[in-house]
Amino acid sequence: MADLIKELVGVVIDSALKEILKKTGATKTTTKRTKRRSRKTSSILADVIEAAIRKPAKKQTSRRRTAAARSKSRRRSA
Repeated sequence: MADLIKELVGVVIDSALKEILKKTGATKTTTKRTKRRSRKTSSILADVIEAAIRKPAKKQTSRRRTAAARSKSRRRSA
């Protein structure tokens, strides 16, 4: 019976120590990650062309003012 308790306590202590060491990072060292290098386009013209290909420019449209905005401007001027 004493051996069984001793074994149980030993297993619990071992697993607890493993858990603590795993959380602190004492068992393994982290590796340093290298940054990915993106290719550079040196010319401004290439950037402009790339932007134009991606999405066409939106047409500028005039927006009609709401009734609330019209009455607000009326109150200010009067």
